[in-house]
Amino acid sequence: MQFLRNALDSVAPMFEKGGKLHKFHALYEMPDTFLFTPGEVTKAGAHVRDGLDLKRMMIMVAIALQPCFFMASWNTGYQANLAISNGAQPLADFNTAIFTMLGFSHDPESFLANLIYGMCYFVPIFLVTQAAGGTVEVITSIVRKHEINEGFLVTGSLFPLILPPTIPLWQVAVGIIFGVLIGKEIFGGTGMNVLNPALTARAFLFFAYPAQISGDQVWIAANTAVDGVSGATWLGKAALDGAALDSLSWIDAFVGLVPGSMGETSALACLMGAGLLLATRVASWQTMAGVTAGTVVMAMVLNGFGSETNPMFGMQFWWHMVLGGWAFGMVFMATDPVSSAFTAKGKWAYGIGIGVVVVLVRVVNPAYPEGMMLAILFMNLFAPFFDHIVVQGNIKRRLARNVAA
Repeated sequence: MQFLRNALDSVAPMFEKGGKLHKFHALYEMPDTFLFTPGEVTKAGAHVRDGLDLKRMMIMVAIALQPCFFMASWNTGYQANLAISNGAQPLADFNTAIFTMLGFSHDPESFLANLIYGMCYFVPIFLVTQAAGGTVEVITSIVRKHEINEGFLVTGSLFPLILPPTIPLWQVAVGIIFGVLIGKEIFGGTGMNVLNPALTARAFLFFAYPAQISGDQVWIAANTAVDGVSGATWLGKAALDGAALDSLSWIDAFVGLVPGSMGETSALACLMGAGLLLATRVASWQTMAGVTAGTVVMAMVLNGFGSETNPMFGMQFWWHMVLGGWAFGMVFMATDPVSSAFTAKGKWAYGIGIGVVVVLVRVVNPAYPEGMMLAILFMNLFAPFFDHIVVQGNIKRRLARNVAA
């Protein structure tokens, strides 16, 4: 590490004010502050100090995502190899060619074969996300003459996990560029965005290219001589047939042995990440509890109403929690500290709203059986309103106490 410190110090004068590369100071500051503690210290005055700064918060979220990274690779390979073992033909694409060149066979019983085949799809999507989104971050930082924040570390990690494995890479680049620019940079950058940038990017792709990233059709494996073969997710199947879930083990759904967007399938992996985020107080337990409460209550209310034509009315809350992107959205998207509510009571209202809306979208609109993405984006818009109500209520109570005194 001392070698890196010396290397950075040797080129520092060129990036400081008056140096030849001063306008590119953000490019120097990014690795300097990411790898080492900033050299500037507070010299005077009273300050509130907290060990949890932006960099440590972003890194903690990235660490919490590791179980989802693993499942994104392993389950993608498992679903593909399982379908191939049942008679489907491997996709004739670059990823399959690389997998075959490495000498692996499409054996769903092989842990390593599943992991490697899934990585052939996940890793390129992850790298394209980092390259395209990171470039936008660098350019905007240079134009605005401010440092490159660590905010994209999380956005660039979340976005690949909510995509299907066969999405074209150029769409990945277009989506993340849109999400960073429109979802964050136009509001002022990290800490200023109203909407979650990763979900903004996915929403753009969903409405711009629905054939590649539809909400209820996710690639399972293989193709015919004509085109690819897709299979409905279990939410999609449940929307069509109320008895569809009878053939699915709840434990399998909880662990993540089901098709879906790469990093969203495993509620277990998401809860492992939630444990770390809650233990380090990076994520809000009020928001997670609110999402859970809203989902449970709304699902039970609709269960009580029932429907002869819509089987989704009969889906119990414990199925809502393990299917689709519910768990991933609750743990990693709803708790985004910037686009969610700030006050304790506001977090409860914000979380409950997400839980209610996601069930309503899934049940009342069976043509789109997912709903978590839209629920979070919708409640992102109401988060400042919830905080405003809480703050104004506190002000009124304090004024009333002062008058009484």
